[in-house]
Amino acid sequence: MDRNILEFVTYCISKLSQRLNISQREVYNRLNKSGILYGYIVPSYDVLHTFSSRYLMDDLTDFMKEKGVLPQ
Repeated sequence: MDRNILEFVTYCISKLSQRLNISQREVYNRLNKSGILYGYIVPSYDVLHTFSSRYLMDDLTDFMKEKGVLPQ
């Protein structure tokens, strides 16, 4: 994973933590266990990093709900 992707992942985790009001560690664990981190965020970096912060957070929280990581 290159530095840009690592910084983007860190940004996503931090913003999700704020939005969901849960710890960054918990966000990381949920993204990792569900496969979202390495199955979606990392491989889709080229597209995802062009989204606005709000759209990105909406997209990720919706996907977390679809995967059962967050309540509907």
